[in-house]
Amino acid sequence: MWGEIHMIKMILASKNKHKLEEIREILKEMDVELISMDEAGLEDLVIIEDGETFEENSMKKAVTVMEKTNTIALADDSGLEVDYLNGRPGIYSSRFAGEKATDEDNNKKLLDMLAGVEFEKRTARFVSVISVAFPDGRRLSVRGECEGIIGLEKKGIDGFGYDPLFIVPEYNKTFAELGPEIKNKISHRAKALEKLRKELKDFLGDNK
Repeated sequence: MWGEIHMIKMILASKNKHKLEEIREILKEMDVELISMDEAGLEDLVIIEDGETFEENSMKKAVTVMEKTNTIALADDSGLEVDYLNGRPGIYSSRFAGEKATDEDNNKKLLDMLAGVEFEKRTARFVSVISVAFPDGRRLSVRGECEGIIGLEKKGIDGFGYDPLFIVPEYNKTFAELGPEIKNKISHRAKALEKLRKELKDFLGDNK
């Protein structure tokens, strides 16, 4: 696909298996071999996400893994911004209901906080910021967003996180109802990775 560019090995700075599978699926047509932190021998590495933005957390994760391995590292920091809640849970999406919160815990807290709120006021967006850190010092960061509405109850069995609550207006279905084939074409992460696909061609151009 990229002419003479050889397969590029990258480490995903995440222990989230769902995220790894999703990103691998979206990147499957690119000359990228994406491996997990466990596969890279970093199963015990803990990265403290203390940034104030998706961009800061995403880049910190990518740089930390790159420095540990001297290998190109890719990181995704993503979350849900609900307008009625002034952008919360935002960067705290995965731990909205506590540090050890499950998806079920987070979804319940969100529904509780939106109890009684009219449907048209439940607008929200998923945000994904993907960063890549290269051993030679180069850095790359892209952002993708997907607008939607928070449903009154969970629907669908696919996906993870807030997918059962996030309704995509164009389909009138949640991410969890749409399934991976459609979600991976329209999601915030898909949009960010599409930007990344274009940017990487320039970044890796000197490898031709």
